[in-house]
Amino acid sequence: MALLITDECINCDVCEPECPNQAISMGADIYEIDPSKCTECVGHFDEPQCVQVCPVSCIPINPAHVESNESLWVKYRSLQAFAAAPTEG
Repeated sequence: MALLITDECINCDVCEPECPNQAISMGADIYEIDPSKCTECVGHFDEPQCVQVCPVSCIPINPAHVESNESLWVKYRSLQAFAAAPTEG
C-alpha cells in the first residue's frame, strides 16, 4: 500500500528527508508520494517514517494503491537492486 499526502499538508518539509526510498517530492502545491517507490518503509523501518514525523497527520494509505506486505517486500528488494546496480559512464 503506497501512502498518500492529502491536501491538509502544510508543506512543513519534515517528511521528504525521512523517506528512505526518496518517494516524496514537492508537487505543484503540496508534497507528493510516488507510489512506485513507496514501500511504507518496509525493509527499512517498522513504521512509515513520514507518518511518524507528520505534525498534521495527513498521510493515509492510498486507496488507489493497495498492496500486500509481500508485494511491499518485493518492491523494496527491486528498489534496492536498482540502487545497487552499477551505472555506466
